[in-house]
Amino acid sequence: MAKRVKLLVGTNKGVFVYSTNEDRKDWKLSGPFLSGWEAYSVLGDSRNGHTLFAGTSHAAYGPSIRVSHDFGETWTQIEEGPRYSEESGFSLNRIWQLVKGAPSQPNTLYAGVEEAGLFVSHDSGHTWKELSGLTSHPSRPGWFPGAGGMCLHTIVIDPNRPERIWVAMSAVGVFRSEDGGETWEAKNAGLARVPTGQPFEEVGYCIHKMAPDPDNPDILYMQEHCGVFKSEDGGDNWTPDEEGLTLKEGDEPFGFPFCVSPTGDLFLIPLESSEQRSMKDGKLIVYRRHRDESRWLPIGDVLPEEKRHVSVLRDAMSVDSLDPYGIYFGTTSGELFCSLDRGVSWERLPGQLSRILSVKPWIVEAEDED
Repeated sequence: MAKRVKLLVGTNKGVFVYSTNEDRKDWKLSGPFLSGWEAYSVLGDSRNGHTLFAGTSHAAYGPSIRVSHDFGETWTQIEEGPRYSEESGFSLNRIWQLVKGAPSQPNTLYAGVEEAGLFVSHDSGHTWKELSGLTSHPSRPGWFPGAGGMCLHTIVIDPNRPERIWVAMSAVGVFRSEDGGETWEAKNAGLARVPTGQPFEEVGYCIHKMAPDPDNPDILYMQEHCGVFKSEDGGDNWTPDEEGLTLKEGDEPFGFPFCVSPTGDLFLIPLESSEQRSMKDGKLIVYRRHRDESRWLPIGDVLPEEKRHVSVLRDAMSVDSLDPYGIYFGTTSGELFCSLDRGVSWERLPGQLSRILSVKPWIVEAEDED
């Protein structure tokens, strides 16, 4: 059966949905949905019907998870969503990440939040509980926020061993659980520690984004505050992976997003520096490295005729699962781009949105197109 591609875009002023067929040439834009709400995470789930989840927050009304069964036209709020107890002393400020469980867990969802914590639902999002083994970790007194807050922004589930979970937090580090989130160990050996003045040596690592290899769950890739890293042993050890990214001695490749294609192409978008947080010289350049190659290569300026002094945030770049795959990213100035040839050429999708916080493709059956 033919498929449709839905591109789910979360912004600081609501959710937008782009729709197209498998050719991914002509895009229809719908929205804004949930207008006025921040949407740091948007997830399409077709395991039990077609359900769209959005992790939203509002200056007046706080954070919540919203759900839609008609591709965004109408929404309801999950009443028993993630929440900390008053006794915990933690506040829930944003829902940074929503992900599906492993293939063997058709009703499971995970939510990463700020202040950093992890919640799970085993009933398709109706009710949620805190995995308190993480928030009660002995190193918790030494956890420190990054510039965007103390956020748990990345959740990786081993598809073959669903009890094996990795999370990444800013500016805390990587933690791994082998028992479904009951207990956790810090996995930051080899990373560059941020000087926070805290006495806990196992934390203090500002992870920007982490992504798994599509074929080997022991291989993880990372954009960290101070560079780009790779682990081949499930996060036990990390080594720099920056060949081709540094221009001179002392450079530290700085950026936020990192994504991996189904064929093992790795993508990132460097920024000029932590201080500037913008495209160097206004050139919007994507870098690519195949996992079997040793060197990152700039694969072209997305808009060579124009200057773009913008940024791409940590969850605003992603890859779909089609063949050939499509890669997408959105900018802080509200522009969205798509490439179907491994990032060599790019198309700008229609519309000028507000600040883009997240971009996620969702593949659905064509008969379900609205």
